[in-house]
Amino acid sequence: MQKGFARPGYFFIDTKGVIQEKFFDPKYRDRLTGNGLIGKLFPELGQEVTDKIEAPHLQLALEQSDRTGVPGTRLTLVAGVRLPPDVHVYAPGTAGYKPIKLVLDAVPGVEPRAASYPQPKILYLPAIKERVPVYEGTFRISQDVEINSGSAFAGSLGKEGKTIAVTGKLQYQACDKTTCFFPTSVPVKWQVQVFPLDHSRAPVEIRHK
Repeated sequence: MQKGFARPGYFFIDTKGVIQEKFFDPKYRDRLTGNGLIGKLFPELGQEVTDKIEAPHLQLALEQSDRTGVPGTRLTLVAGVRLPPDVHVYAPGTAGYKPIKLVLDAVPGVEPRAASYPQPKILYLPAIKERVPVYEGTFRISQDVEINSGSAFAGSLGKEGKTIAVTGKLQYQACDKTTCFFPTSVPVKWQVQVFPLDHSRAPVEIRHK
């Protein structure tokens, strides 16, 4: 059925005509938004802060590439973390410690992809003579999610669409030079207004003959 269909994709080409990045999705219905694409290339420009949270031992800014979408939209949710001086959290994959982790709840109509974490810093702990990967200062955890493009979900939107709350939690354990504090879990929430697809046919004069 899909033989011969054009596949949506994007190329980022520099001023010398060299392709620096490319973005393709195997499903023709699923695609990045313009804001989502900018967010992949220039993270500081592509997301809008939607909430700020004062959590134990850190500040959390919730951001998202888009507030609205349609079935098939892929958007980016971001947890921007700011730690006080001399405080760190452990990076994913750290053995023997509680690493930071963004966990999304199962939400009907929303299909999450794997979360993306930045490159950690290696910190030497002289008290136990170990080197461990950590995050310090300011960093961002991003999570791509796709709005379900199936016919059942699209049919449930009605004419006005609906608002979907994407919820979850940020788990972490903060430490300073002398103390590791109790592990903490902070609830997070983003909201997306999902509209139905426009199935209106093009005007007769511009239809393919």
